[in-house]
Amino acid sequence: MQQLSNDLRDESEALSRIMADLSDDDFTTPTGFKNWTFNDILEHLHIWNVAAYESYADEAAFDAYVDKVKADVMAGNLKKFERSYINGLAGQALLNAWREYYIKMTDAFAELDPKHRVKWIGPDMSVRSSITARLMETWAHGLAIYDALGVVRQDGDRIKNIVVLGINTFKWSFQVKGQTPPGPIPYIELIAPSGEIWQFGELSDVSAVTGTASEFCQVVTQTRNISDTNLKLIGPVSEAWMSHAQCFAGPPEIPPVKNTRFTKTSA
Repeated sequence: MQQLSNDLRDESEALSRIMADLSDDDFTTPTGFKNWTFNDILEHLHIWNVAAYESYADEAAFDAYVDKVKADVMAGNLKKFERSYINGLAGQALLNAWREYYIKMTDAFAELDPKHRVKWIGPDMSVRSSITARLMETWAHGLAIYDALGVVRQDGDRIKNIVVLGINTFKWSFQVKGQTPPGPIPYIELIAPSGEIWQFGELSDVSAVTGTASEFCQVVTQTRNISDTNLKLIGPVSEAWMSHAQCFAGPPEIPPVKNTRFTKTSA
């Protein structure tokens, strides 16, 4: 858990650094993710970090939190809940609150048994799954801010956590859409940010996904359309999976339309 907690903190710190010198007005910049602003993204990350921490530290507080959020979530108004919960916190003040909390959270989670069960909005989960989900969300939502600022993110090998999550949710990507996987999970071979080769599954030349780990993560988190990557897909199962892969919980979501999510340039 120490390494996984460090991975979450490092990912959060990298995102925090690129916003450190922004003005409060800059935080109202819309992004390519549902037109959410930097403030919208940070309040989302902060609020659910709080929920993840309280699920372990204070079950009563977590239960009260769930009671508050359920009505708005069921009505499709998650953002309404988040804006109400954050109570006007924005800009650098929000950035500082988020940073202080993820440091507190990662310090606490580093000491826990990874198999310890904690409550969540849906089924209970392990502490390892909880912190992995926070890393995935930070990485995925953070990309929208990097993109809007015109910054090409330099990933670290900590994204292997997201790769594994993407692989583990192969069946879920179909089930959430009421479908059955058309075959077994393909062979996966990815180039890590460090240049290491990560291989998963049985070697196959008829069913495979190959390319960079960063682009694989972009597709399974729905931050890029598969057509906007250089991933190589072999076989119908690979093509079906990557066309709508979804490594996160909740209702089915649609990947971004081709050419709509990208790093902005000054040109």
